[in-house]
Amino acid sequence: MIQIIAGEKGKGKTKHLLDKVNESVKSATGNIVYLDKSQKHMYELSNKVRLINVSEYLVSNCDEFLGFLCGIISQDHDLEEMYLDSFLTIAMIKEEELTHAITKLEEISTKFHVNFVLSISINENDLPECTNGKVIVSL
Repeated sequence: MIQIIAGEKGKGKTKHLLDKVNESVKSATGNIVYLDKSQKHMYELSNKVRLINVSEYLVSNCDEFLGFLCGIISQDHDLEEMYLDSFLTIAMIKEEELTHAITKLEEISTKFHVNFVLSISINENDLPECTNGKVIVSL
């Protein structure tokens, strides 16, 4: 399953994402991973959440990022949820690649039973059709 927090840059998407991940920890039976572009939010996350700073790895395009996600999933069979802050930035996605990325994430989610929650800096009305029904917060 994919859930999206959408809105323009600076509208508070990260706060919603952090609140959601910290609430999720209370009921999760598996592991939770939070991917971000820096370590900035380390102290705002529950210590039960694994923070990964994607900028430390050599990810340079969307497909490499998707492979990176699969590598994380392959190493943790108890992985239940992944939170992706600043999705377009950490995944090196151009807006025209968003449909491809969401479609692939949906396949990964279904195959490996991992839920994804994405923060995307685009207004809900400007998101591609493949995101219909996935937006949980629109700012």
